[in-house]
Amino acid sequence: MICSMTGYAITTKEIPCGSLNLELRSVNSRFLDIQFRMPDEFRLLESTIRDLLKTQINRGKIECRLNFSSRFSTEHPQQINPKLLQKLVELNHSVKLSIPEAQSLGVADILQWPGMLESDTLPIEDLHETSLALLKTALTEFSATRMREGEKLKIILLTRVNQMRQLLLIIAPKIPALLAEFDEKLRSRLQDATINLEDDRIRQEISLFAGKIDVDEELSRLHTHLDEVERILSKGGSVGKRLDFMMQELNREANTIGSKSVDMEISRISIELKILIEQMREQIQNIE
Repeated sequence: MICSMTGYAITTKEIPCGSLNLELRSVNSRFLDIQFRMPDEFRLLESTIRDLLKTQINRGKIECRLNFSSRFSTEHPQQINPKLLQKLVELNHSVKLSIPEAQSLGVADILQWPGMLESDTLPIEDLHETSLALLKTALTEFSATRMREGEKLKIILLTRVNQMRQLLLIIAPKIPALLAEFDEKLRSRLQDATINLEDDRIRQEISLFAGKIDVDEELSRLHTHLDEVERILSKGGSVGKRLDFMMQELNREANTIGSKSVDMEISRISIELKILIEQMREQIQNIE
């Protein structure tokens, strides 16, 4: 299966000392970019979480949010961290000496300072273990959403491939008709100009014209590229960059067909091909 780089999952776990909430979300990115939003008490988990995410994700900008809401009873109230409090007092005094007009820290500022409130009942190790279990649960749903979105993108791309194949079927039969039309117009103009050229010269002119409008190679390469796109989508995995390269190749052949065109219908088809390719490219930007 192919995966979209867009995904979302959220899971919550109620435990005796509080509530843990873990949220994963991702958007497209050229590389794997993992960002964390979590309390300082959980920072030691970053490396482990990063490794777990890498086992299932190869590309995308990933945001991992971990929140903990503590539940303390009156029997186990939170305590002020004395060492941190003393450090803040010293820092506050130093700032006041340098900037007398500076406002001192208030009680609310001190209590809200990260790490200021602590409790002997907070089981940090247990919280870490529960957080990792929560991550694995969230990651399962997160990966599932990315795969579901990826399958939708795959259907869209295959639909565009089929539309392109239908357009290519229109071009090939038109070339002989254009050559016959050119032959007829050339002979008519020569007759009107009372110029009598040998059939060899006329055939030479037709041959030159045929070389200018011949798009057999371009059509063959387009069919080959479309076959490769289908093969890549069927194989699955991390295929976004490979598909993006194939769009460049498809666009090159479509441009060549348009530049060789002497027929309004073929020119229109060339434009339609490029529109479909651009639509595919936009969807591919979201594929891992």
